[in-house]
Amino acid sequence: MPLVRVTLVEGAFTEKQKHDLAARLTDVMVAFEGSEAFREVVWVLIEELHHDAWHIGGQPYFGPPNLVGALARAKAAYEAIDGTPTSRADLAAQAPVRPR
Repeated sequence: MPLVRVTLVEGAFTEKQKHDLAARLTDVMVAFEGSEAFREVVWVLIEELHHDAWHIGGQPYFGPPNLVGALARAKAAYEAIDGTPTSRADLAAQAPVRPR
């Protein structure tokens, strides 16, 4: 029995959107397995965490309004290291921690 777990920021999706997400994830699992009979054993658990439980880069994450900014910072960090560090030391040398 596969269990697909999805963790979301609380309130990011409506109840209908969560039901649709679970149905589509089930469809993906059935397609991957290759048998419609598999549908009956696919479980999807959607967990919602309150906004104060989320942190990105050590900073509080307050939900969708900051998502683009968080993604931009992650993209900038990835581009700054050229996507090639092979160890933690390489990563630290190529993307030093910026002062707050």
